[in-house]
Amino acid sequence: MDKKTLSIVSYITIIGWVISYVIYNGKTDKSTLERFHLRQALGLGILGVGLAILSMFFVFVAPFISLLFNLGSIGVFVLWILGIINASNEEEKPVPLVGDFFEQKLTFIQ
Repeated sequence: MDKKTLSIVSYITIIGWVISYVIYNGKTDKSTLERFHLRQALGLGILGVGLAILSMFFVFVAPFISLLFNLGSIGVFVLWILGIINASNEEEKPVPLVGDFFEQKLTFIQ
């Protein structure tokens, strides 16, 4: 796989991310584009799952707060689309609001 395809596949479910990560780790010439989008995709996945878990918890406690988390999940979907667009354009542009945080904290992807 070339670096553009690998970057796009990393955004497609957890299985796509794992496939991209395994292929990336097996390479000797690791691209910064691939590493960047692996970090962004993993961060968005963690954020999406976290919001879903919080939404399920709050649906019984305070339904209005659960609605806010659901709206946040829609926001994560929009960020996911932006990440795919950046990967297809071969740009290393972080997703708005949280992309820089993902780049700082997910440094285990080398």
